[in-house]
Amino acid sequence: MSTANRPSEVAEPPRARGRRTRAQILERAADLFAARGGDAVSVAEIAAAAGAHPHQITYYFTSKDGLFVHAAFLLLLRDAARLEPLGRRQRTPESFRIVLARAALALPTVPLAVQAMSIAGRRPELRAVAQHNLAILFRQAERYLTGVMTRRGWVVDRTPEAETRTFWSTVLGARLVSESGFGGRSDDIDLAGVLTIRLP
Repeated sequence: MSTANRPSEVAEPPRARGRRTRAQILERAADLFAARGGDAVSVAEIAAAAGAHPHQITYYFTSKDGLFVHAAFLLLLRDAARLEPLGRRQRTPESFRIVLARAALALPTVPLAVQAMSIAGRRPELRAVAQHNLAILFRQAERYLTGVMTRRGWVVDRTPEAETRTFWSTVLGARLVSESGFGGRSDDIDLAGVLTIRLP
């Protein structure tokens, strides 16, 4: 068998290679943005970290802003999923509300998501990206809350959908106010009070 016919040396299909390159750019950009913020990272740095060319960033994401919006929501969705074990360990609705509220307000990726939403608000071509990722965040949270309620026998005073949308909207809004320079501490926000989960 010639070396050209060995399965391990068959060329990767262009579409698969493109998906891999796009994913690699997104992952490296997310790492850099998480470490240093959006403004401090250049397209050239992201390309170098991903082993890609700068023009590939604009090809896959249209702009650095487009890449930032995708990366910020990727990071937020991952952080939101990491909150779930904290809530599952709680034995009372009160401790569940308090622990989730404190942890969510402290997430380091929430300011990135707030910035991404601000960018998307100014860039019509990115609004669908923000809307899609917020829908994922809300669905993920709703599934989680429904599972916790089923296991624990807890209830909420509104639909699980409204509960989770209200919670995350408050988290993002609180950080937006904070990022705007308004003084105060995260514990000034009664995020736990926004949640209505309780014993029946």
